[in-house]
Amino acid sequence: SLSALPNAVGLAARLLEEHERDLAAIQIIPGGDGIFDVHVNDTLVFTKSMIGRYPNPDDVLPLVHARLAE
Repeated sequence: SLSALPNAVGLAARLLEEHERDLAAIQIIPGGDGIFDVHVNDTLVFTKSMIGRYPNPDDVLPLVHARLAE
């Protein structure tokens, strides 16, 4: 779905800016109906159903930061 694309692209840009050294550990995985999941080291850290709307990067980045810090 195109409605999720700007959110996924914005998130990818922020991840690139803030976690360039860790990009191999981070995956943005598209799903059905414009939903995408974010995994860090193969562990789900975010999916749209967690907040019931398309995320802003600031919804996801703290979860990524926390998982990378483990």
